[in-house]
Amino acid sequence: MKRRTLFLSAAALVLAGSAASAQQLSLNEVSNYLNQMQSAQGGFTQINGDGTLSTGQLYIKRPGRIRFEYNAPDNSLVLAGAGEVGVFDPKSNQPVERYPLSKTPLSIILDRNVNLGQARMVTGHTSDGTSTTITAQDPAHPEYGNIQMVFTANPVELRQWIVTDDVGEKTTVILNDLTKGASIPDSRFNIDAEVARQR
Repeated sequence: MKRRTLFLSAAALVLAGSAASAQQLSLNEVSNYLNQMQSAQGGFTQINGDGTLSTGQLYIKRPGRIRFEYNAPDNSLVLAGAGEVGVFDPKSNQPVERYPLSKTPLSIILDRNVNLGQARMVTGHTSDGTSTTITAQDPAHPEYGNIQMVFTANPVELRQWIVTDDVGEKTTVILNDLTKGASIPDSRFNIDAEVARQR
């Protein structure tokens, strides 16, 4: 499976929660919630493009930091910190893959000041009365892909998201028991420290 796709897809996880409402959530509500979020952790189940499943644990520390730990038999790790993404894939026998956080949709929702209301960022915003779906992209670089997030109400929760990456591959992620306000050390988001630890 493509680690870059997995990382981009999981980005939308941080959008869980907001004021309970049976109506469509506004972009301002979601932006405000993200800007108030400090940290969170929980499990996730991922449906990959080929139909296989992956599971693991997610850790978030805003702004700009996120970590995905994939369970066996995958055992891979993806994390972001200091403006970089690091992909550790033990099956590849290759060094950590690095690329700028700014080249993923994560830069939208992990930014210090999230504003989903800015021009051309949100390309879809709909409600069926029980759930709200928001599709977002980097307005300067739509070629990086997009994130489609589905929320339910009472209380508002993010139930799933679908990422379409830069080559059109789709990945679905389902959130399990996200806990906000978790105490997470900064070292969990240090790519160089993880490289040294795995040597």
